[in-house]
Amino acid sequence: MTCEKGHGRTERRTLEATRLLTTHERWKGLRQGFRVTRERTVRGVRSVEVAYGITSLSAGRADAATLLGLLRNHWRIENGLHYVRDVTLGEDACRVRKGAAPQALAAARNAVVHLLAGVGASSYPEAIEFLQLHPEEARRLIGIPQCE
Repeated sequence: MTCEKGHGRTERRTLEATRLLTTHERWKGLRQGFRVTRERTVRGVRSVEVAYGITSLSAGRADAATLLGLLRNHWRIENGLHYVRDVTLGEDACRVRKGAAPQALAAARNAVVHLLAGVGASSYPEAIEFLQLHPEEARRLIGIPQCE
């Protein structure tokens, strides 16, 4: 699978699936192992990355092409969520590191991402601005009764 990215970038990904790893008795439910090779060329510089994975999906349910599609979709979702949490909500800039606070803040950010998705705005920053201007809508979304 090759895709042109523009600006001197190309990317090619291949996935090879195997059932060799499924014989290990400690990994109940393991059906396939796979190797993904990612080749990128950016401004004439070629790089190759190899990654390995395992899945509980049988070869009958997910051949190599299906696994590659699932893997690409996973990273598309993961990268999108990371961008929102890091850039829009400033997660990487947060210096809270001790106790349960980092986990609590991560949970709060996840809740905020879910809340912002319910606003129906075209972007997360737009949803934040809308809720700042309409706090009653934020209260409605999380189920807090209207103040009088």
